[in-house]
Amino acid sequence: MFKSPDLVAVAERALRDAGFVPTFPLAVEEAAQERVPLPTDLPDLRHLLWSSVDNAESRDLDQIEVAERLPDGDILLRVGIAEVDWRVPQGGVIDQHAAQNTSSLYTPGHVFPMLPEALSTATTSLLADQDRVAMVVSLRVNPDGTLQERSAAPALVRNYAKLAYERIGPWLEGNAEVPDEVAAVPGLEEQLRLQDETLDRFLALREKQGALNFESVETQPITENGKVVGMKTVHKNRARLLIESFMVAVNTAVAEILHESGRASIQRIVRAPRRWDRIVEVAKTVNEALPELPDPRALSAFLERRRAADPEKFPELSLTIVKLLGPGEYALVKAGLQSEGHFGLAVGGYTHSTAPNRRYVDIVVQRLIKSVLHSTPAPYTPDQLEALAAHCTERASMADKVERRLRKTAAALFLQPRLGEIFDATITGVKNGKVYARLLDPPIEGRVTRNEHGVDVGDRVSVKLIKADPETGFIDFLRRD
Repeated sequence: MFKSPDLVAVAERALRDAGFVPTFPLAVEEAAQERVPLPTDLPDLRHLLWSSVDNAESRDLDQIEVAERLPDGDILLRVGIAEVDWRVPQGGVIDQHAAQNTSSLYTPGHVFPMLPEALSTATTSLLADQDRVAMVVSLRVNPDGTLQERSAAPALVRNYAKLAYERIGPWLEGNAEVPDEVAAVPGLEEQLRLQDETLDRFLALREKQGALNFESVETQPITENGKVVGMKTVHKNRARLLIESFMVAVNTAVAEILHESGRASIQRIVRAPRRWDRIVEVAKTVNEALPELPDPRALSAFLERRRAADPEKFPELSLTIVKLLGPGEYALVKAGLQSEGHFGLAVGGYTHSTAPNRRYVDIVVQRLIKSVLHSTPAPYTPDQLEALAAHCTERASMADKVERRLRKTAAALFLQPRLGEIFDATITGVKNGKVYARLLDPPIEGRVTRNEHGVDVGDRVSVKLIKADPETGFIDFLRRD
């Protein structure tokens, strides 16, 4: 009889095999427990009506938001980012451990945090009703979505409401009443409506610039005590889009601030897709024409037309285009030089700065910002930044592989009783002779190991489930003619 594996134990083994350290050394835990008083020489912004929107179960809160309408019609958006550097000194034992893993690792049923929970879910988390230090990025947003001004500075803040995407999204979309947690805080409903208006301004600008707007559908296992008891599908809603858009605006603004400082920095690069020719072919299958050379504005317009024409199949098309765009990477941007930019966001400069509890690059960028603000020497040399960029890119790629493998283990457990069933699927990858497909329902990915030739990314196929092995995470399909 098959014995269901313990997913946490499987995850620990997989992480160690991939070069991650899933547990904290005693010295790291002890350093995280040290009591360090809040700085007293910072601007006090605790009176502002800050709130956070995240997953309901999240405790490592990295950002809070508040908006203010100005007399001239502009909106002043402030985003507070958890100030982690003050509790994680560069070169200290906590910093060294974080630099090794470079990110929190999210596996079915368990999170392996980059920072000890005494920090990431406590001292440096922007928890509700707690005084905290934040790097506040202020953006003066014009009616057309452009920024009149942007700046960054540390401050004292206080989160007055921890909100969840699942509750706020339907309300912002007009499909639910005001959530109780919003109504309970005076002025919060109006505050969130103003943030939603700010989102409209950003979306209008992103459309004008040609930023790509995908529709993601994620399948997550439901686990209890390390066992898979079901699967749930997570769709993007208005609240997720709001936070995503705010983070894009902040990360773009921070990249600009660092560029204008005349110092080297790390940015997140997404180059023009090498498989643009296949994207053109995919467009032709729905009687659409794209230019021969990569063009983000043309691709963005195509995606919006398809979203309106066939919303049911749009998530499938989004996945296809995402796969063909290729991965991003971290790169050194030397002083005075422009980066290669981010093709998907249609911006010339972009970094990661909004999740320092979860990503090491964001702590590095936070230190770079602080050195600019205080006019102190750069905390890293260009050579060190280049090495960090390469290391974080490699670790992020490996983390994605491990997390995918563990999600497959969970998915295999879920699919095992359905061996022999027929499913509709989309081809999501063709590389080095290997072909991968994602089922439409449930949206689970596996490898096509039989009759796999003659297909390409984006093709719709019918497949038979022939293998679901939780020990290896292998899910295999036979393509039906």
